Amino acid sequence: MQGPSDETKAPSATTAETQSWHEQHGRYPQAVTVEDFRRNLAAVQARIDTACRRVGRAPASVRLLPVSKTIDAARIRLAYAAGCRVLGENKVQEAHRKWEAMADLSDLSWSVIGHLQTNKTKLVARFAAEFQALDSLRAAEALDRRLQAEGRSLDVFVQVNTSGEVSKYGLSPEDVPAFIQALPAFTTLRVRGLMTLALFSSEAERVRRCFILLRTLRDQLRQNAPAGIGLNELSMGMSGDFEIAIEEGATVVRVGQAIFGARALPDNYYWPSETTTEESHP
Repeated sequence: MQGPSDETKAPSATTAETQSWHEQHGRYPQAVTVEDFRRNLAAVQARIDTACRRVGRAPASVRLLPVSKTIDAARIRLAYAAGCRVLGENKVQEAHRKWEAMADLSDLSWSVIGHLQTNKTKLVARFAAEFQALDSLRAAEALDRRLQAEGRSLDVFVQVNTSGEVSKYGLSPEDVPAFIQALPAFTTLRVRGLMTLALFSSEAERVRRCFILLRTLRDQLRQNAPAGIGLNELSMGMSGDFEIAIEEGATVVRVGQAIFGARALPDNYYWPSETTTEESHP
């Protein structure tokens, strides 16, 4: 069957990202006061509550993780004043700098939700309360070793590539069972569940399939999970799709722009060497 012509092909990831960025600037104005943050947090929570009611879930079964990447310390302090006590960050060094700059906020904790290079595990072991993107035994071993040196343990999620896109990190679904079986060897890692990044698409059902795949995989893994491996949590859904994720069982939703406002520039400006697909848009 003949493929689409050049005129009808979907836009490239970079084009799609740029279009999304312009759309988000209209939909998500910048939060610049404590009241802005309170209003945005309340609006997101209302969306969570509505999605939960649609499928007969308790709103308390979904944890909101505000994502503060690229946001400066001054605005993070406003978000803190509005009630944020856990923040998600994609880049380890950026998160570590913020942790140091806001050490006076003793009850503010940090969740690293982006890909982790093994040479950055020392930083994660030092400050993170949670790591949501575990996708290799090499990273698990390095992180476990660093955590032992720090005398700490860490909640972790296993990242799964449910979209099949080569631009996304995460284990292939078929590789996850063996990976889960190997994790008890790393005693400082407290496995809590699975995480995924959905397909970047305006077609809701294509996005939904990514979330269904993660839930189905989790349910299968539970049948033979090793002792001590927790698979109760599903971290999936971001500003544009978290209602769908909740309908399919998300227990953690990672929301950035709907709380902080659209970012000043598309993410490929900040990190041009990295993928510019939906993983860039919590």
